[in-house]
Amino acid sequence: MNSTAAFRPAWWLPGPHLQTLWAPFFRRPPQLERRRERLWLEDGDFLDLDGYGPHEAAAPLALILHGLTGSSQSHYVLGLQQRLAERGWASVALNWRGCSGEPNLLPRGYHSGVSEDLAAVIAHLRACRPLAPLYAVGYSLGGNVLLKYLGESGADCGLRGAVAVSVPFRLDQCADRIGIGFSRVYQRHFMAEMVAYVRRKQQHFRRLRAEEHLAALERLGPLHGLRTFWDFDGRITAPLHGFADAADYYRRASSRYYLGGIRVPTLIIQAADDPFVFRHSLPEPGELAATVHFELHPRGGHVGFIEGSPHRPGFYLERRIPAWLAACVQAAGDSSASTRSSGTCNRRYSASTATRADGAR
Repeated sequence: MNSTAAFRPAWWLPGPHLQTLWAPFFRRPPQLERRRERLWLEDGDFLDLDGYGPHEAAAPLALILHGLTGSSQSHYVLGLQQRLAERGWASVALNWRGCSGEPNLLPRGYHSGVSEDLAAVIAHLRACRPLAPLYAVGYSLGGNVLLKYLGESGADCGLRGAVAVSVPFRLDQCADRIGIGFSRVYQRHFMAEMVAYVRRKQQHFRRLRAEEHLAALERLGPLHGLRTFWDFDGRITAPLHGFADAADYYRRASSRYYLGGIRVPTLIIQAADDPFVFRHSLPEPGELAATVHFELHPRGGHVGFIEGSPHRPGFYLERRIPAWLAACVQAAGDSSASTRSSGTCNRRYSASTATRADGAR
């Protein structure tokens, strides 16, 4: 399929929930032989990185950030790594703390604003691959972390460009949205997964006889009765990561407050019917830096964007993102190409996108 063709939602997946749920349940993700590297952090903890594609000094490199309760094994991560490799790109899929199949070593974990961990990974990749132009792609929670980091660091971000998909721009409002209607199904799933994440860590500390770390988790209180994001983030996320409460965490970690500081070409892909995000949570055009291109589709769900037929489903994100990144490389590598490609890589709104955005709000 033409990588520049518009997204046409699959007719056989009507509504946001089928778009959101089809791939996790029915997609057969590619089997990739990847290289795992463990990055040790200054606080003594670690992050696991799974690399794929050409191991060449100057090959363009994409860092991929998964969403809440995901990992480098998430279908959208594997699919993108495969498509990037077909274009000659290398990629590294980050597992946030405790998400690689092994509990991390500290009571703290990961959250929607953990831009300091992202900064450490970017610094590491730039040191290891100094000749490779480095880009980043983040999905959902990973997209929020990425946009926050870009806004905080501005021109010193160490990236040539970035893509963020299905971003929960206002974490407080998204915590409310996911508690409404059918979206409560997702909330129950996330609560079960996040409580299990903490329980596994407790069991790990018991095996290691890490009494101080175990005590830090037990001081948070019992893990039962956590039914909403406000519950979990107030009792677990906030105290573990230095926030006063859930509201303080949401205020300081929400990427919407950082968008004006972005200084590198950045594509945001969002669906107006995302069942995790209110429409009024989406940023207004005036909040976006001039380097940000906001692509809002009427449909697509949350990290869905499925197209094609039932027999040959297609994945819009896996053709759109590589094509946009390739345009960025072309624009950066040739000053004359920069002018020709600016409408693809570095434009804020196209006419068609602006029309979709106005009709969706």
